[in-house]
Amino acid sequence: MPATAIASDALTKYEPVIGLEVHVQLLTATKAFCGCANRFGAEPNTNICPVCLGLPGALPVLNAKAVEFATLAALALNCQVRERSIFARKNYFYPDLPKGYQISQYDRPLAEHGWIEVPAADGGSKKIGITRVHMEEDAGKSLHEGFADSATRTYLDLNRCGTPLIEIVSEPDIRTPDEAFEYLTRLKEILLYTAVSDCNMEEGSLRCDANVSVRPRGQEKFGTKAEVKNVNSFRFIRAALEYEIERQAEVIESGGSVAQETRLWNSNEGRTYSMRSKEQAHDYRYFPEPDLPPLIVTPEFIAGIKAKLPELPEARRKRMIAEYELAEQDAHTLAASREFADRFEAAAKSARNPRRVANVLLNEVGGRLKALGLEQGQSPVSMAGIVLAADLLDEGKISSRQMKQLFDVCFEKGEDFGVVYERERPRQITDAAAIEKLVDEVIAANPRQVEQYRAGKKTMAGFFVGQVMRASHGQANPALLNELVVKKLEG
Repeated sequence: MPATAIASDALTKYEPVIGLEVHVQLLTATKAFCGCANRFGAEPNTNICPVCLGLPGALPVLNAKAVEFATLAALALNCQVRERSIFARKNYFYPDLPKGYQISQYDRPLAEHGWIEVPAADGGSKKIGITRVHMEEDAGKSLHEGFADSATRTYLDLNRCGTPLIEIVSEPDIRTPDEAFEYLTRLKEILLYTAVSDCNMEEGSLRCDANVSVRPRGQEKFGTKAEVKNVNSFRFIRAALEYEIERQAEVIESGGSVAQETRLWNSNEGRTYSMRSKEQAHDYRYFPEPDLPPLIVTPEFIAGIKAKLPELPEARRKRMIAEYELAEQDAHTLAASREFADRFEAAAKSARNPRRVANVLLNEVGGRLKALGLEQGQSPVSMAGIVLAADLLDEGKISSRQMKQLFDVCFEKGEDFGVVYERERPRQITDAAAIEKLVDEVIAANPRQVEQYRAGKKTMAGFFVGQVMRASHGQANPALLNELVVKKLEG
């Protein structure tokens, strides 16, 4: 039996169990335990000091801003923040870890017991638990490509050593690759709203490892898990999980047993490869960091951070739906970015019809930007121009067809809507007598279509509306035109 057929059959028998570990670089000016600049893109090995390198006698000093950002993220993720947490040394050898250990947190992390709500397959919602949010420092970076002798040498850039991180560990509550994708999407939205990180996966400021196992459906005991690393986009994470679920199901169906190991994702081949056996906690020989005292965050400190929490994406969506009568999908798109939502809401407050503003912004402007491969910030049409277009449409001063034509000119010439409208000044015919005259002429010229309409083919009304629009050069008021067409055809 072909492997794909085995996988397809096996997947009906097995349930995936997925947990995600997300590492997020915090957007502080300096590193976690020293005063070196926390900045991506500097010349290799220029943002380093004796503390980063773990030189003898160098002592770490905790960055207070990193604690503030970590606490803010934990509260945004509905976690309980510990008043007393402990830093630990996580010991392992790797060339880009010059100290031979990583300062992290282990049995007493900063925060625990949080959750994120994601859409469920049945149309409802599902809470994915968050086991812990703990603070740690990043390692350096090993460079394996781009040098003349890359085939025989590895280069080290230690600038990243000591960059402040939080690790967000989910409960094994995720059951499908799609749920994993939604969890990561919502997590990234929340982190961006709080501004604790730029979450740039290309620069490594958000990285995700996935733990995945399969078990017979109905069984409570978890299967043996594999950890998948080296995945640099949410799309690839979904693909890597799909592959790994099928691989494990095939192994079991073939009479084998799944090995507990770390595997690397190869996006070019669309598969995972075994890297090494999976480490256990005792392999790292955790012990309390002797050079750092316990981290104490007082109730007053936590309350002060909580007061800085912005309105988060899901709450904002619900409010925007209620306040502006938006469609759920429109609210979802608008609230995905805090900056985008802020721009829309500022515009909506000055508009006649916020829902129409959303429609123009997402469909007329957003559709053109997507077709051209541009971002919102590259639009020639300002929010003021979008509000003007929506208001003119709402007042009946221009038709939707005229608006589309004006937007075409905006994008062709790189001009704002207000400039184009003032120059073009399209007028809409709102005189009932003038429109009625055009309707009469079109009806008289198309007797066969009139017979079809009166024989029961009511969709023919659209034909007459189109003919009158063409005759009026798109200037006939649509609502009035539709009313007169039906009246005349029924008469």
